[in-house]
Amino acid sequence: MRRAIRAITAAALLAAGSITTFVVAGPAHADTQICEQYGSTTIGGRYTVMNNRWGTSAEQCINVTGSGFSITRQQGVGNTSGAPVSYPAVYLGCHYTNCSPGSNLPMQVSSISSANSSIGYTYVSGATYDAAYDIWLDPSPRKDGVNAMEIMIWFNRQGSIQPIGSAIGNTTIGGRTWQVWQGSNGSNNVISYVAPSAITSWNFSVLDFINDVRNRGAITNSWYLTSIQAGFEPWIGGAGLAVTSFSATVNGGGPTTPPTTPPTTPPTTPPTGGTSACRVTYAADSWNNGFVANVTVGNTGSAAINGWTLGFTLPSGQAITNSWNATLSGTGGALTARNVAFNGSIPAGGSASFGFQGTYSGGFATPSTFTLNGATCTRA
Repeated sequence: MRRAIRAITAAALLAAGSITTFVVAGPAHADTQICEQYGSTTIGGRYTVMNNRWGTSAEQCINVTGSGFSITRQQGVGNTSGAPVSYPAVYLGCHYTNCSPGSNLPMQVSSISSANSSIGYTYVSGATYDAAYDIWLDPSPRKDGVNAMEIMIWFNRQGSIQPIGSAIGNTTIGGRTWQVWQGSNGSNNVISYVAPSAITSWNFSVLDFINDVRNRGAITNSWYLTSIQAGFEPWIGGAGLAVTSFSATVNGGGPTTPPTTPPTTPPTTPPTGGTSACRVTYAADSWNNGFVANVTVGNTGSAAINGWTLGFTLPSGQAITNSWNATLSGTGGALTARNVAFNGSIPAGGSASFGFQGTYSGGFATPSTFTLNGATCTRA
């Protein structure tokens, strides 16, 4: 959540000529100190450590070791109902054109066979901060600018701070329970996973979190993982906070993205039995001026449906920005969603799903009526 704000701030400073690039100190050895606002260095021949003091003019310094870093000085003070003052972090991948050595990121989600990471944190008392593990994704393999999707894993938080957006429920990932928050800061969407108690070290699959976000309809397999980052967002204080160890490995060779071309012949099997032959479940999450919707088309008839077109009208003020697992006829108003090659057949008692992401103005509402191949469906 806060990460995108600091990215925008950095971009504004670049545009204004305040800075020309990241200050790179070269490969780090033990006890390398960085106090430059956007100073960075590399460790282990594969990770980048950045100071990234984006939200304050007060001094912040980090001490970089061979395995991580610690905050030695943090003089900024942030509003706890707003953004933090910085995000010192270590990362694999690309951040504003500054890519870690030999990185294979960005990598398309559909090509990832595994993405594992290990992290060790040291916490302090008397400060206001979160220990945030950031995962960044974008529809394109971009190496600069603000990515469209930020996943935050809050390993710990101290003080009266909270993720952007609102809590939408709980989930279990990697054998741990997380409170899930969802929102947008106006430039990118954010899904945050908040640990109920502090986690000081963990080996886990980054792909588990990416898959959960994908299953919520916020991204698709065609998106790209651009960077994996671990650090702190301090609001007040923070000297002594440390990432004691960090590792991340992303391997390719995953399954290819299913084909998305529509069938060569139009739907030929309409649902039978009128409104009793199909049932539509429309699950939507909205925040600020954005939303995601997951649509499940259920076949409640006695015969298979071979090829389907779902008709519905998007409420006024809503516009679709991207979709998955269906071909949509437009971006707003009266729409049709047509199956793609791999989900065109719905057996009796079975279902097919698709989703989309969009923007809206005014109050958020959902479509009231759905027709499948011309027959009206019931709503689940």
